[in-house]
Amino acid sequence: MDYKKVMTASSLMVGTLILAACGNGNANGGDSESNDKVVFNLPAGAEIPKMDGSLATDGESFVALMGTQEGLYRQDPDGTYKPALAVEEPTVSEDGKTLTYKLRDAKWSDGSKLTADDFVFAWQRLVNPDTAADYSYLMSGVIKNAEEIMNGEADPEELGVKAVDEQTLEVTLENAVPYLNSLLTMAPFFPLNEAYVTEQGSDYGIDSDHLLFIGPYTMTKWDGTGSFWTYERNPDYWDAENVGADEINIQVIKETSTGINLYESDDLDRVVLTEDFVTQYADNPDFVTEPNSFSYYIKMNYANEALANENIRKAIQYSVDRQAYVDRILQDGSIAIDGFVPHGLAQNPETGEDFRDESGDLAGYDLDQAKEYWEKGLEELGTDSIELELLGDDTDNAKRSSEFLQAQLQDNLPGLKVNLKNVTFKSRLQLNTDGNFELQVTRWGADFADPINYLELFKTDNTFNTSQYDNPKFDELIQASREETADLEKRWGYLLEAEKILIQDDAAIAPIYQMYRAAMNKPDIENWTTHTVGADYDYKWITR
Repeated sequence: MDYKKVMTASSLMVGTLILAACGNGNANGGDSESNDKVVFNLPAGAEIPKMDGSLATDGESFVALMGTQEGLYRQDPDGTYKPALAVEEPTVSEDGKTLTYKLRDAKWSDGSKLTADDFVFAWQRLVNPDTAADYSYLMSGVIKNAEEIMNGEADPEELGVKAVDEQTLEVTLENAVPYLNSLLTMAPFFPLNEAYVTEQGSDYGIDSDHLLFIGPYTMTKWDGTGSFWTYERNPDYWDAENVGADEINIQVIKETSTGINLYESDDLDRVVLTEDFVTQYADNPDFVTEPNSFSYYIKMNYANEALANENIRKAIQYSVDRQAYVDRILQDGSIAIDGFVPHGLAQNPETGEDFRDESGDLAGYDLDQAKEYWEKGLEELGTDSIELELLGDDTDNAKRSSEFLQAQLQDNLPGLKVNLKNVTFKSRLQLNTDGNFELQVTRWGADFADPINYLELFKTDNTFNTSQYDNPKFDELIQASREETADLEKRWGYLLEAEKILIQDDAAIAPIYQMYRAAMNKPDIENWTTHTVGADYDYKWITR
């Protein structure tokens, strides 16, 4: 496979990309001690905000949790979902709503046995309102009574999950869910050792010394905020014989030039390239391009008087030249996108047509339209100028992106002043959670392969709807798509209509691009696995 070529949208459907190459490079990476150990030195894009699976919400945390924990299922390198802590596929009741799983004979890193109660505890903790878990929404409309518990109308003990015995877990669904196995690979559905979590209290997950592990690796040297941590092969992992590395050292790299210097001195086995380095290294034999499902967009907070105005939002949406953005700023194979749901995520259950293609272009670039909406909005607000703050991350690439968008908006919308606020990834997540932003450059990547995973974020009562978007018709369509599991074509229609309302009718967000990642990997890496759904990377199989 020629990894210098940008992969097409159709190849995204596979769900994973594996880079398997052979070579005679240093078997230990940059500075390992023993030729018998398989050691990697890899970069991360940001610090880990959370290692508590109930509270994690971001890509960096999910990658770390995927490496150190596990659920009933795991996504294989070929993109299929295989039983992991579940021994086999569940037995299913006649109505399809009750599933019974047999668990593996697995151990936590302190030697204690995995039991069905570990899942019961974790799932009840997730939906308990006292936990305030953003990702609790994943269980809403899926696991019986989850929504009622989250709304304070039922007790966590009434959740549709119970331990039949130590090794048998029974799960009761609200409705049969076509993407359930994909959900069960996610960190919020991972088990937690109740005795340990309870003992640690508020200290659980604050650093690597306050965690238990049941995945391929254990974690060391993470102090909860720092830029370095290490994964070590977990000898008690049930599938330890198929874990590829003995040790993986992670270093947060925010400046590409720093990463390249470390890569070229053999102190890193991989470096992610930003746009200003892609052209320079595109012909390097180590160069790879990896697709993913991240949709980047401008999130607009309805709490701001100007952004609560539909014409102002539409003016912002129409004034961004998305193609110029990917051509001039990114240059890494990323593609402009005029909707929210990315290419290659899901296909029409009857025709096989890609959702993005069928939904079409919902947010165009049209300066005449932008200025027309802008003037209407200013008139309705009774002003001739507006000042807004654009929130973004503090990496070099994020800063350049913010500056491009600032120039686009200010140049194309007379009377608009945009102030930039670039903060750490962790700080931006908190500001987003608190609803403390006006405009925000953010992204969403697929947790499971269904359009609802994107669209339901803007349902009025969704914990991620921090921009306070509220449209009853949109809510009805999302709810209908959750409940309609028999006629999948009808459900598909609900989702298409919902995206049209969100983007075209209400301009609740301004889509920008779908991300492709450009990088260089050392040629002796084998079984490098990336996912377009769920955690970006899975280090379980990586070896040399």
